[in-house]
Amino acid sequence: MKILITGYKGMLGSDLVETLKDENKHELILTDIDDLDIANFNQVDEFLKKEKPELIINVAAYTDVDGCETNRDLAFNVNSIGPKNLAIVSNEINAKLLHISTDYVFSGDSLKPYNEDDETGPKSYYGETKLQAELFIKKNTDNYFIIRTAWLYGFNGKNFVKTMLQLAKTNDKIRVVNDQHGSPTFTKDLAIAISELIKTDKYGIYHVTNSDNCTWYDFAKQIFELADININVVPVTTEEYPTPAKRPEYSVLSNEKWESTGFISLRSYKDALKNYMELELSSNDRD
Repeated sequence: MKILITGYKGMLGSDLVETLKDENKHELILTDIDDLDIANFNQVDEFLKKEKPELIINVAAYTDVDGCETNRDLAFNVNSIGPKNLAIVSNEINAKLLHISTDYVFSGDSLKPYNEDDETGPKSYYGETKLQAELFIKKNTDNYFIIRTAWLYGFNGKNFVKTMLQLAKTNDKIRVVNDQHGSPTFTKDLAIAISELIKTDKYGIYHVTNSDNCTWYDFAKQIFELADININVVPVTTEEYPTPAKRPEYSVLSNEKWESTGFISLRSYKDALKNYMELELSSNDRD
């Protein structure tokens, strides 16, 4: 399959490239902002009609959740208009479109994992732009996959795990929020799931995260335990740790549809984290 990946240099994008390369079945067209500005319709139209991919995987996004609150034009153009442009042109050239969305499209007021059909209600501008992208895609093409995922971490770029390990080098005490619940997801596991989904025509919205869930505080404790770092992790409330963007308190995504459609559920985030930490720490040792 001829596959265009936007934002291929990012955390998920780089894992997608490695995963799809390993399959040796695909011709990959790799773009980043310097190669293709998805917010520019004319560029998208010209590029896609020239390259004629059979599938577009859109991983390009402005993911600075707090930054989105102040850089609203940038956030809307990249997170909403970009996917809209890709949807319009992919429909014209009869290509499939796979787009990455987020748990932040939900309010976080639920007490049980969110299903794909549950009512949305983002509390941040980031969440609003990602939800708008979903609506644009659904309006402009039928051949789409939308994957909502959460709390991503991987090898390429910043993530919560790396931040915690870095903070531990200069602090003996770290305050971490303990009233936001989600499912940390290893980008390598998500990339493998995506590689399976694109082999099908099972279009629609899917929730795909590693199994089980925790708070950021729980997650931090597990990171330090696996890294054998003795540090005082102090649980705090969201109120005690204010940020420009509001985060959902409970944004656990149900993977029931993913499993009932016939796909294999992702392993527990605990197993994924252990695997990631072993690889990350051994890589640091080599450096």
